Amino acid sequence: MLASDPAFYRDLLLHIRDGVYFVDRERKILFWNEGAARLTGYSEQEVVGRFCQDNILGHMDGCGNPVCGQHCPLSDAITDGKGHEAALFLRHKLGHRVPVLVRVEPIRDKDGNIEGAVEIFSDNTAQTEAARRTEELSRMAFLDHLTQLPNRRFLEMALQIALAEYQVHHSPFAVLVADVDHFKDINDRFGHAFGDRVLKEIGARLVRSLRPSDVVGRWGGDEFVAIVHNIGDDQLRSLTERCVALVGRTEIGGRQDGAAAISISIGAARVRVDEDPLAVFARADQLVYASKAAGRGRATTE
Repeated sequence: MLASDPAFYRDLLLHIRDGVYFVDRERKILFWNEGAARLTGYSEQEVVGRFCQDNILGHMDGCGNPVCGQHCPLSDAITDGKGHEAALFLRHKLGHRVPVLVRVEPIRDKDGNIEGAVEIFSDNTAQTEAARRTEELSRMAFLDHLTQLPNRRFLEMALQIALAEYQVHHSPFAVLVADVDHFKDINDRFGHAFGDRVLKEIGARLVRSLRPSDVVGRWGGDEFVAIVHNIGDDQLRSLTERCVALVGRTEIGGRQDGAAAISISIGAARVRVDEDPLAVFARADQLVYASKAAGRGRATTE
């Protein structure tokens, strides 16, 4: 019978596709199969007899932290007698990182005493790449591709959250709307690629003008929106004037037909009690038109 032939099981373990290795209580490697050699680049002769804590494979977690010294699944299984599973990265013999799913179980003798542990690890590249792509798609769904700032979808969500916090905690916030002055003329004169440069530069300037706690993004077209938290009337006025001034110092050139002097018009409104997100945004947007009517390149606040 197969069960009476230990060589059969050893041969089976030796040739399965997943990496398999055994260690004793001191974490000395006693067995190393072909799957382990294939996934790591290290042959049985290079590994058997060495210790796990020699850090041959340089296991790391997803944040790049080494796990051999602490939180080692093998060591934990030997200590607590439980199975452990982790998504880690090992260092291939050639130097590159390989994502692996690690599963560890303690090995016991006939009396139940722990003699060591077995680790089975498999290539986790497909799952890791799928997770990375999912995260990237999620990030892209809230990102304006041109300016690399939050997009309208994200800003609408941030505005809803700010309003909910205001209703519960009464934390004051304001909505700032900025519109590029004469942007159509800039596009017509210099071209759309140049206009894209203008939008990216204005976005960067607004980020530098605002505070780390504020959220600024591209609402669409040549319009930017910021949600500024915990701000009073005087602070809001000072903040909007700073944005106008910093953008107003921007001059983008590099073309034979001249340079474009850039300016923005801003409207900013603080949230009111029992107001919905659209209402506070609409008030700020109307104040942008007041800034443009007053000569552009300026800010109007309530």
